[in-house]
Amino acid sequence: MSYYKSVKEYYAKDVYGNKLDPEVINLTVETVDGGMMDVSKSLENRHYVEIMRQVKAGELTIQEADSE
Repeated sequence: MSYYKSVKEYYAKDVYGNKLDPEVINLTVETVDGGMMDVSKSLENRHYVEIMRQVKAGELTIQEADSE
């Protein structure tokens, strides 16, 4: 059973909602116990590595970031 319930990409934004970077830089993760956490897309981040392992295995999908 996965610790991660859902995963969605998001863009870093300023206080006005404008994107700071055109690249998706983080993931918002909901855990099975109802918690939320941000996960940086870095191979040095153990959560990101595990999420990507589960995606590759077909156990988890990542929702794309909103285009706005």
